[in-house]
Amino acid sequence: MNGFLVIDKPGGMTSHDVVARARRLLKTRRIGHLGTLDPLATGVLPLAIGTATRLVEFLGSDDKAYAATMKLGEETDTQDAEGSVIGAAPMPALTTVEIDRVFASFVGIIRQQPPMYSAVKIGGIPLYRLARKGIDVARQEREVTIFHLQVLAVELPFIRFYVECSKGTYVRTLCRDLGKALGSLAHLHALRRTRSGIFSLDDARSLEKLEEDGRLSQVKLLPLEEGIRKFPQLEVAPHACLLLEHGIPPQATAVNGAGNCREGELVALTREGRLAAMARFAPNRSQEKRGDFELLRVFTAP
Repeated sequence: MNGFLVIDKPGGMTSHDVVARARRLLKTRRIGHLGTLDPLATGVLPLAIGTATRLVEFLGSDDKAYAATMKLGEETDTQDAEGSVIGAAPMPALTTVEIDRVFASFVGIIRQQPPMYSAVKIGGIPLYRLARKGIDVARQEREVTIFHLQVLAVELPFIRFYVECSKGTYVRTLCRDLGKALGSLAHLHALRRTRSGIFSLDDARSLEKLEEDGRLSQVKLLPLEEGIRKFPQLEVAPHACLLLEHGIPPQATAVNGAGNCREGELVALTREGRLAAMARFAPNRSQEKRGDFELLRVFTAP
């Protein structure tokens, strides 16, 4: 069983809980996920199964999209509705024009300080473990990118919005920072991931549906090729495929479309439309004289 399965994660479960349940239902240990969702959050959680786990490293940095609701006037220790309120502030009289202006100012590259309740490690220790002991430590800010940020509805103290952002963006931290920029305090009230890279809610199924399909032996996975849609897919000539299976990278002349590649570009090499290898176009390597590609992962023919 190899491929991708997109789960519409329910609230109250960790991403690890979903993986554990999928392992029991599909009777396989080889399952990983593409991007953690907090227990509060719902929505798109792509699972890589079997051979697809070897593609996780190439897909983990994909951007994400969320529908979120923030609540003004209160700050919590976890920056979301699951935490304890640690601060309160009155809400200023805000117009929709002012709110839109503040939200627009967050589009682009911004800096975020990872929250204490997060899996970020300092000295090898996850921050959430320190937070549970009441320890607060200094955290370096990180650059993240907000590609799109749109207010959907204002029903104060709640503001619903849609955001597209880079990997590593904390939407709960975004809510906190937006609250400060609006002259108040704020925390994340609700969060639903609508897209993770190329996978969206259109691809997703509930755990209940997965269980039903499992009982009927009707579980269908998205093929490996679905996960590589964003990469250039270059067909390798048959004679070069034989060498590729033995770890020998092909010459550019044996790969259809190689002439359009940029040096260093990540590509998917295919055999009759099926994934054969993930590789980097590297015609000028000094240490490896064979072929014009640096092979990163090779997938044997079925």
